[in-house]
Amino acid sequence: MKVTGQSPKRDAVVTTLEPHILAEARWAMQQQPITVTAQTSVRSTGGKHDFFSEGDYWWPDSTNLQGPYIQRDGMTNPDNFVAHRQAMIRFSRIVGSLASAYVLTHDERYVRQAFQHLKAWFVDADTRMNPSLLYAQAIKGRFTGRGIGIIDTIHLMEAAQAVQVMESAKSVDKKAVVAIKRWFADYLTWLTTHPYGRDEMNAKNNHGTCWVMQVAAFARLTGNDTLMTFCRNRYKNVLLPDQMAADGSFPQELRRTKPYGYSLFNLDAMTTICQILSTPTDNLWTYQTSDGRNIRTGVTYLYPFVDNKAKWPLKPDIMYWNDWPVAHPFLVFGALAYGQNEWFTTWKRLDHDPQVEEVLRNLPIRNPVIWLN
Repeated sequence: MKVTGQSPKRDAVVTTLEPHILAEARWAMQQQPITVTAQTSVRSTGGKHDFFSEGDYWWPDSTNLQGPYIQRDGMTNPDNFVAHRQAMIRFSRIVGSLASAYVLTHDERYVRQAFQHLKAWFVDADTRMNPSLLYAQAIKGRFTGRGIGIIDTIHLMEAAQAVQVMESAKSVDKKAVVAIKRWFADYLTWLTTHPYGRDEMNAKNNHGTCWVMQVAAFARLTGNDTLMTFCRNRYKNVLLPDQMAADGSFPQELRRTKPYGYSLFNLDAMTTICQILSTPTDNLWTYQTSDGRNIRTGVTYLYPFVDNKAKWPLKPDIMYWNDWPVAHPFLVFGALAYGQNEWFTTWKRLDHDPQVEEVLRNLPIRNPVIWLN
């Protein structure tokens, strides 16, 4: 479909992504489930069904190798335990691509394969993950888990959305759908009541944004209108006014050692919230605060530095500078919301299949087709 000179439409997104989606689905059809039970770490204080990860920027102390880890902001420790995070990203990639292929083809084979993985993660007693995150982003010698670890489960959002787009398929396992929704309902209870969840909700940067984004996605799957309303209000009354400057930038992200990557990440999360929660009567894409802050300003601020990274006014990120940008969801969601063909054209030419692990970890949406309501 030719899009030059006209506002981008959903069909243009599908046309752009169809070859990649079908190639990913062919790969996904050959994969067997791998969940958190496949690998464990001696440094985890949880059980085999508990997700475990370690703080990225924490390293052994060279003056006391047996002592508590010390922080090097922005510098990822390659020796940390990441197997559970990798398994979750792989899971998200598999079910996201299968759900996307089902949207394109209505081929029931994709549904049956996706539910093998969904049941392994959320239903089967031997392999399921516990619906909590007590042991995420632990720090040796300091914490067995932290609230900021909740950001790791942004990769469950596409699994939740995959269930939504496939649950009416003829071959769907309806009992499994009920059990999966129960898992997400239990996780929502934990996210909104446990001190870790409350701490993450109140974070002043991308962590607070990602809490709202996750809760919104999981609440929509489970039909929790109360939580969806709470997330809309938090976006309007907390995220926008507290995180966005008048020019559309995010000061809390700009002050980090990786300001470019963090700005991209936070804008992806903000726009995904708008995509999930907007309704005809409560459109977050058009909402603005009393002093004029709105998500369009956020995309408008960052877009020139995505289209031409050489224009970036700050120092390069301390790590992974050369790996950004990719085909960010804020570009395609924003292009569709505002009819911005320029943003869409830039999104089309960027990388839709990044392989760098750090990029994948910080890319909440990799299958935009399943999010286009």
